[in-house]
Amino acid sequence: MVEAEAQNDDSDDMEQGPLRTCAVTRRQEPIDALIRFVAAPDGTIVPDLAARLPGRGVWILHSRETLEQAVRTRAFSRSLKREVTAAADLPETVDRLLARRALEALSLANKAGLVATGFTKIDSCINAGTTNVLLHATEAGDDGVEKLDRRFRAMSRDLGRPPKILRIFKNEQMSLALGRSNVVHAALTMGGAAMFFLKQAERLERYRTGMQEVA
Repeated sequence: MVEAEAQNDDSDDMEQGPLRTCAVTRRQEPIDALIRFVAAPDGTIVPDLAARLPGRGVWILHSRETLEQAVRTRAFSRSLKREVTAAADLPETVDRLLARRALEALSLANKAGLVATGFTKIDSCINAGTTNVLLHATEAGDDGVEKLDRRFRAMSRDLGRPPKILRIFKNEQMSLALGRSNVVHAALTMGGAAMFFLKQAERLERYRTGMQEVA
């Protein structure tokens, strides 16, 4: 991990409250709605997804579009009041890091026994009311997706909770994370590891869509 420079620590600023100002939009938002960036010793801007690296932080709205604008308009240099370098592929780097964190969380949920795969098993989990998150590969056929989604939405409605449906990973990514071949659909049952995955996956979804919440 690249170590950020230690000057201009904004830890004192953190005591003023949970809101931060986006360097592009100037909107004040809760920390969870933003991504923190810091300057490495060589002046390169690096993402600090855990918001723990030392140095003065620059906060950008949790949106790929906003980050692309930050890179294009040199918002990092303006915010830090000195010349720094934000790579053109920084938005793609953040996307990759967010996806990796979510897939690692999916793998942990699987190791905890909270993931079911295969249409029949998932259908059984939905009928039993134990499914908390429904996950589809981006290549999944619309027919299978619609069938599972319809049943999951009905079950969620009956139980009085919002359906959590995600379609953000490729078949290959899901298969590697779960250590199984050709994973097209997956269902996560309730549990701490499943909720942690959902949080990481929603961060990725928000970043890609710019929406603050996943429907």
